This record gives sequence, structure tokens and C-alpha cells, in this order.
Amino acid sequence: MKIAIIGGGIGGLSATLHLLQAGFDAHVYEQAPRIGEIGAGIQISPNASRLLIRLGLKPALDRAGVRPQAVHQRRWQDGRTLQRAPVGAEVETAFGAPYYHFHRGDLAELLAAPVPAERLHVGHSLVGLEPKGERVTARFDNGAAAEADLVVGADGIHSRVRHLLFGPEKPRFTGCVAWRGLVPAERVRHLNIEVASHNWMGPDGHVVHYWVGAGKFMNVVCVVEHGAWTEEGWTTPGKVADALARYEGWHPTVRALISSFPETFVWALHDRLPLPNWSDGRVTLLGDACHPMLPFMAQGAAQSIEDGATLAAVLKTMPDDVPGALARYEALRKPRATRLQEASAANRVRFHLHDGPEQQKRDAAMAQSGDRSIANIGWLYMHDAAAVTPQA
Repeated sequence: MKIAIIGGGIGGLSATLHLLQAGFDAHVYEQAPRIGEIGAGIQISPNASRLLIRLGLKPALDRAGVRPQAVHQRRWQDGRTLQRAPVGAEVETAFGAPYYHFHRGDLAELLAAPVPAERLHVGHSLVGLEPKGERVTARFDNGAAAEADLVVGADGIHSRVRHLLFGPEKPRFTGCVAWRGLVPAERVRHLNIEVASHNWMGPDGHVVHYWVGAGKFMNVVCVVEHGAWTEEGWTTPGKVADALARYEGWHPTVRALISSFPETFVWALHDRLPLPNWSDGRVTLLGDACHPMLPFMAQGAAQSIEDGATLAAVLKTMPDDVPGALARYEALRKPRATRLQEASAANRVRFHLHDGPEQQKRDAAMAQSGDRSIANIGWLYMHDAAAVTPQA
């Protein structure tokens, strides 16, 4: 089976590796001139890392990644711990795979490395899809064309494949604006920040930070409500002073991190209405192309990796019925992706409560139940997206 994957990001590359491992003739087409990811940090939890380890990537993951010891959630003003949940050895023992932090570019590069060069096509921007019987032809702006039994749109939140399948859509501005910074370790060494995922929660905003790049950088993301910025791109320069002003009165560690930014980028967080379907004929979608989610469960990349594993497993059990396999892929993946979209949206509200009765109720619940405890997070981390049983 010939499969064309449109998009050479984390979802597209990991899907390509899963499809190649399953024995399919897979090629990936990326519009950029080289493989690489913009942005900064990314979290890969055991539900995704176990899939990458099975692809033989553990040595590369260990070299490029950082293995945090905990998720540490704290009060915005005084730094009081609301919850500190283990994600180190305890999580690896419980779920059989590590929790990692990466720079996005590092993860993209290590996923691209095992893809044979003749299967990785950069500088290919999709302009059209032409279904004909049991084949689909993908046409690119450079004049190239690829004929395949299946086309997979792994081309992100601005997916061209989705646009060609289902028409244009209007993203909805959530009202949230984020600044991100990638801080060299030497600038913040004096803060003695634990190797953990830190989340400071406060009125109308929160700040997440963690080590990436094998410990060479601190990734910092600051999210606020009621932002005036509405542009969705990730590469627009922002002003450090603007971020500092929005975090007036926050804990000194938060303000020291923002002050240490060598530069910052600002973007507006948008979401999309859920798609009724992910597939049409012999074309399907995965990752942000079909289920974009707010970044408040740290599961966007992990879910795209899961998508690729499930797609490969389903196609292996149903190689003679591509439309049927795509229907099954969607039936298996959509409920889980939707649950995480909803959980991410709920965390936006929960993280940004003003001090008062609702905030006090949240803090007490976090201290009592530990929503990130091993028992409570098992549904997410234990899931094996490649465990697809053959249909009778």
C-alpha cells in the first residue's frame, strides 16, 4: 500500500515511522525547505513515549530529552504548593515508559533521522487532491505529484488537506494570549529550579516552565486572559515588558523568569469547532489537523503520535479495505481526542480562577484528590494506541 503523509511535523514523522514499521510504502511531504519545528518546549508522556520507544528511538530520546521528576502546581503570589505529582521513576514503573520534556526542534529531528532520505520530501506544498477510483493524486506547488492508495493530512492546525476535504473554517479566538521564551540555563541557574514541570496558577493567567534541550534551556510559557493580541502565528516577536506588566505582583521566581527572556514571541490561542468526520474516501487527518486542543493538558503532540500508531495498526489488520480502516481509526481515536480537548478547555478555567471561593475549592480538591496522581492519571498514561485487535 502506498501512503502519502502530508506534513513533516511530529505527528507526520511519527506516523511515517509507524507505517514503515508496519510494512507500508510510506512517504512524507513537507512544505518547508527542511525538517524542524518552531516553538519551544513539548511534553511527551508515557502514552506517547512507549510508542516512540517501540520504534527504536529510546537512545535518541534519552540524549535529547529531559526527564522531569514531578508536576508541581503552585499559587501565583506566594508560591504555595497546591499539588506535586510524581512523573519520574514512579510513573515509569507504573506505566512502563518515561515522561520526557523536549525542545520541539530536537524531537522533530530525532523522528526524521530514521526516515530513509528517499522517503522524505521537503519543499512540497500541497495545492490539490484528485481522487480517482482506488487511488488519490496529491499535487504540489513545485509541479510534483504523488499517487497513493491513502493520503494522510498531518499538516497541523492550518491544514490544507482539511481545507480541501471539508472547506474553509473560521478559528475562534479564545481570548487567551501567550508569550513564550526560551532561556539559556546560565541566565536562571541562580534560581535553583527543580527538574520538573512547573505551573503557577493565578487570576486570569498561569505560567508553565520546564527544562528542555538536555537541560540547556528553560522553556517558559505565560498565558493570560483578555488579551488584545489576536494573531495566531507562533513567530511574532513580542515585548518582554508587556509580559512583565501582565504578571505584576506574581511570585519573584515568575517575574525573574520573564525578565530573563532573551526574546519573546506572542500568539493568540484559537480553537476550532469539532469536525463531524476526519476522513473522506481514501484521505484522512491526524493530530492538530483534526483535533486541535488548547495546550493545557500538554497532550497535543502525544495525541498526534497516538493517531499514527493507531492508524498503522488498523491498516495492518484491514489492508484490503482502506475506507473501512479509516472509519475504524476514527471510531477508535475520536472519543479519546475529544475527551482531551474538553479536559484542556476545562483546565483553562481552572488555572485562571480569581482568588475567592471557587479558587479555594479548587485548591482544596487538588490537595485532597491529587488529580495528577498515578491513580487518577492512569486512564491517560496507560493507554496503548497500537493495541488494536483484528475485527472479525
